[in-house]
Amino acid sequence: MKSDLEAKLESILSGAEGVGEVRVMLMTGKKENTQGFYSSDETEVTGVLIAAQGADNPVTVQNIQQAVMALFQIEAHKIKIMKMK
Repeated sequence: MKSDLEAKLESILSGAEGVGEVRVMLMTGKKENTQGFYSSDETEVTGVLIAAQGADNPVTVQNIQQAVMALFQIEAHKIKIMKMK
C-alpha cells in the first residue's frame, strides 16, 4: 500500500517532462532529535527508490534527483533511479 507521500511524489514526477510513468518507494526511519529539551518521534525519509519510464535519459534522471533532494533534504547517494520495464 502506497503512502500519501509516495502518491504525491509520483503525481509530481509524472507531470515532469520526459519522466512518463513512475513508481516511488520511500525508505523511512525514526528521526533522532538530539537537540532541544524533548525528543521527536517524527519519521524521516532515509532513501528513495524510483522506477521511471524516462530514466534512460540522463537529463530526466538529474531532474528527478534534484526534485527529490529538494523535497526530502537528502543526499543524492540515497536516491536510486532506474528504468521502468
